[in-house]
Amino acid sequence: MAEINVRRLELSDMDAAARVHRAAFDERLPWLAGLHTLEEDRQFYRTQVFGTCAVWGSGVSPEIVGIVAFRPLWIDQLYIMPSAQGRGIGSRLLEIALADQHSVSLWTFQRNAPARRFYEARGFIAVEETDGAGNEEREPDVLYRWIRP
Repeated sequence: MAEINVRRLELSDMDAAARVHRAAFDERLPWLAGLHTLEEDRQFYRTQVFGTCAVWGSGVSPEIVGIVAFRPLWIDQLYIMPSAQGRGIGSRLLEIALADQHSVSLWTFQRNAPARRFYEARGFIAVEETDGAGNEEREPDVLYRWIRP
């Protein structure tokens, strides 16, 4: 397999990162598509994601195909363009997010079976399930935790 190129993203990559998020989110969770406009996604990435997280991506700007956003103890975002999934990009970005962490938590939706399989195959354990009342989508979710072996 070809080497997966990754780099720390800058604010100038924000639009590309938001596009990856939206494309992957809508592909895996079509019943939630249209929840936000492109401008709302961009604002979220500008203030919340780039404002509070280290953001890494794979691909050459403006053609970013995968992103991970993380901070101490949390992975906030991990999205891969549908056309680029299954190539090891998600695994490589996850490695970066876990590199300096002892433990990490993240949320995903209960119905997102591919994401759940991905995380479980990499040692994440489901520690809590909710009815979705605490998230804006009102979609049942699951909290995963990873602890360095």
